[in-house]
Amino acid sequence: MAALPLLNATASAAATDWSLEVVKSTTARFTPSSIGGWSYPVGLYLYGQYLVYKRTGTRSYFDYIKTWMDRFVDGSGNISQSFTNLDSMRCMQLLPILHRETGLARYKTAADKLRKRFPGYPRTSDGGMFHATSKVGQLWGDGVFMAQPFIANYAAAYNDSYGFDESTKNMVVYFAHLKADNGLIFHAYDEDGSESWASGTGHHSKFHWGRAIGWFGMAAIDILEVLPAAHPRRQNLIDIVKHLAGGYARFQDAATGRWWQVVDKGTTAGNWLETSCSAMYTFMLSRGVERGYLDPSYQAVAAKGYQGVLAKIALGSDKRTNLTDICEGTNVGDLNYYLKRARKTNDFHGLGAFLIMNEQLTK
Repeated sequence: MAALPLLNATASAAATDWSLEVVKSTTARFTPSSIGGWSYPVGLYLYGQYLVYKRTGTRSYFDYIKTWMDRFVDGSGNISQSFTNLDSMRCMQLLPILHRETGLARYKTAADKLRKRFPGYPRTSDGGMFHATSKVGQLWGDGVFMAQPFIANYAAAYNDSYGFDESTKNMVVYFAHLKADNGLIFHAYDEDGSESWASGTGHHSKFHWGRAIGWFGMAAIDILEVLPAAHPRRQNLIDIVKHLAGGYARFQDAATGRWWQVVDKGTTAGNWLETSCSAMYTFMLSRGVERGYLDPSYQAVAAKGYQGVLAKIALGSDKRTNLTDICEGTNVGDLNYYLKRARKTNDFHGLGAFLIMNEQLTK
């Protein structure tokens, strides 16, 4: 039997709820037991699924998330995580949500464990949390999204102002070390410059990897959602959003609306247009305009980005979604390393970013 033709999203966006299609496809492919263990890409995806639940009210979407989390949190709120790296913290974003939705104290008890970890977590001399305890002095742009929105949301949920101060301080410290003049950020920084990629002035890496920049922008937006209007670093975060928006607009691919794996090197042989960062940039721009952080002219950039990302999703012959050209998990490296990263289909980095973007753009 011949395969059914692919259904291109740009031709059917008005008729197709792509968030629903992604969730239906992913939950059909995986049970809460088989979707994967404790990892930030799974946590990112499940957060996106939660947004779809909030819009649709489909209880099975929420129950799926709860069943997954209950693999790791027992009835007393015990959770077997030591939190020796920022990546391990991202899934904790779901705990205040589960506590609010269910009223079950065990989810707050588990969230409290991470809250208590923050004061003693190792940092650079100016207060930036190490990407991992084993990566002494290193700040990675992707790391802020893994930890800082949790502590800000914990602060909002439980009237704990420490989290507002902690999250905004980290954003400001990271940005000071990673900021580039072209409207982007570098991937990483090493305080003593001992890493091979951190040689030279500034001790930062040399390349603008797409998804790290996307994580950073989404972190700023997510913290701003809950940060008190009078917080002294609120404007700092808005300035970060404005800085990145300028870079996003500058380096958007004119033909597709998407962004490159190495963002500022669109003419470099071997570079490719990457889907997860494109979804992240689109989300940040759209929310930034909606909240008044950005000039309304950026909505056109977001709209073009949205159509570009929609062009990468289609229904296969099995009637399930396939989202393509998603970069696999990535460390800090040289140009060739970034360009040679595998281009995945249905990787959770991309699925989660897609849901977050799509729930913003289809409101």
